[in-house]
Amino acid sequence: MKFILISPKNRTIYNFRGDLIKEIRSKGYEIIVTGPNLDNIDKVKGLGVRFELIPLNKTGLNIYEDLKYLIRLIKLFRSEKPDITLGYTIKPVIYGSLAAKFSGVKNIYSMVTGAGYVFTAKTLKANIIKYFASLLYRIGFRCSKKVIFQNNDDMEEFIKNNLIKKDKCELVNGSGVNMDKYPPVDFPETFTFFMLSRVLHSKGIREYLEAAKKVKEKYPDVRFMLLGAVENIQDSLKRQELDPYIENGIIDYFDETNDVASFYKQCSVYVLPSYREGTPRTVLEAMAMGRPIITSDAPGCRETVIEEKNGFLVPVKNSDLLANKMEWFIQHQDKIHDMGRASYELCRGKFDVNKVNEEMLKHMSIK
Repeated sequence: MKFILISPKNRTIYNFRGDLIKEIRSKGYEIIVTGPNLDNIDKVKGLGVRFELIPLNKTGLNIYEDLKYLIRLIKLFRSEKPDITLGYTIKPVIYGSLAAKFSGVKNIYSMVTGAGYVFTAKTLKANIIKYFASLLYRIGFRCSKKVIFQNNDDMEEFIKNNLIKKDKCELVNGSGVNMDKYPPVDFPETFTFFMLSRVLHSKGIREYLEAAKKVKEKYPDVRFMLLGAVENIQDSLKRQELDPYIENGIIDYFDETNDVASFYKQCSVYVLPSYREGTPRTVLEAMAMGRPIITSDAPGCRETVIEEKNGFLVPVKNSDLLANKMEWFIQHQDKIHDMGRASYELCRGKFDVNKVNEEMLKHMSIK
């Protein structure tokens, strides 16, 4: 039996799908993984998979490059004759499903890990892209046997907009988190807020920076950390926009790392004011390590917080209320242990990767 996973980025293969891959392998499947480049290839192959390089610009709008991606997937599928394919994120879902259908694959599955930038931005360009993305989603979903969503809001919106029929939809609690890899740890001596994200507007990075600036003026000893890459894409802040917050001592900034657990250890409260998510993996990791959460009252994010029990939800794009909740934690530091414990218990009951993967295999009829 052969399973092909269609991925947009190598890092997500071992970070987000590693446990799922191991579970599918344990059922006797040979697994082939496609990736856009050779980044971190040793870590990918370390999962016991065969890697196939199929270049992809996951955010580009070049139809010629997308057609080349589709054709290469078709060649791979016709050569390998997989029993099951699974694509995640927009282009692997659309073109992976089409390629599998053209190649006669019977069991085609897709996973929507979040609606993405084009469904949150309101610019003319984003609306045009959303129109064509919606059209392509409809086509790709028709090829899929089942489409797995990571939160109910995304699923209901896709159904409401006639992108997919309800009887084709399944729901899981995000990608899950390995509770053994991210165990609870003691809180740091310095009260610290932490955000881990690519430096994108749609992740709420601007709101985090502005809230940090406001709070830092009143509580100069409180620490703010930011970890994540500045990318050369439309939604990203430029490095020169980030530099003043670093130079003025408002945030401690760190680039990408393979050891994110060491950063969660340094924080008292985890913050992600994102505009929309599938289910944010970073929030789940912070919860597993026993951290209270401040996140946005937005699709994907709101599932991770029980208000005032393990954290707070704040409105999207509201740095003032975000700063208010940060100040609440500073003023009620005696609450963070109990709220952190509540995060851990919620994560263990709902987002444990073993439970999520059990549901994934069931939806793909893998026994």
